[in-house]
Amino acid sequence: MVNYNNIKVLVVEDDDIARENAVELLQDYFENIYESNNAIDAFKIYKEKNPHIIITDIQMPKLNGLEFVSKIREKDDEVQIIILTAFCDKDYLLRAVELKLVKYLVKPVNEKELEKALKTACDNIIKKESNIILLDKNTKFDMYNLTLVCNDELIKLRSKEIDFIYLLLKNKNRYVTYSEIESFVWDGEVMSKDALKTLVKNIKKKIPKELISNLTGTGYKVDIRL
Repeated sequence: MVNYNNIKVLVVEDDDIARENAVELLQDYFENIYESNNAIDAFKIYKEKNPHIIITDIQMPKLNGLEFVSKIREKDDEVQIIILTAFCDKDYLLRAVELKLVKYLVKPVNEKELEKALKTACDNIIKKESNIILLDKNTKFDMYNLTLVCNDELIKLRSKEIDFIYLLLKNKNRYVTYSEIESFVWDGEVMSKDALKTLVKNIKKKIPKELISNLTGTGYKVDIRL
């Protein structure tokens, strides 16, 4: 990962050893690092220092990580937030989408996964792009955490469905060709016409079917009309 010296990072973790380890890792990439062992003090640091990236645990005394992030999101949609947690369930994943998190990482956190999330956050700061794409007023897809939410419900997707939606959204201004779909979604396997039609049919049961259009002989496109 390249060096991002102008980016400020805040680490919020009540476990001293875990926090020290995180700060030590971050020092390889960032010069401006702030830390706190609780969310209340962290919120004060946030208001004073205006960090670009926040890495926070969920389970903390007085004010938990999700409450902390919710307070920030009341006024700030741009700060990049990475959640670290020992829990993994659909309620937390749903909140991850609602709170526009860069990544939801389950402890023990893999160092390479954290580095990848940090690179995504830094690139997002530079490009000023959101990871949450609104498909319509009730449906949104998280490009980082690869989750689909419709009417505030987390929608279960198969791996090929995730890849197909991601590919179309990554290229949302054009039709994605059949060969591109075969290469990305089937990943070296042969894609039959029937298999592709079945995949699209199943996806249309989970999102508004008019969002995906087909151009015969060319491929598929996602039509976002917001």
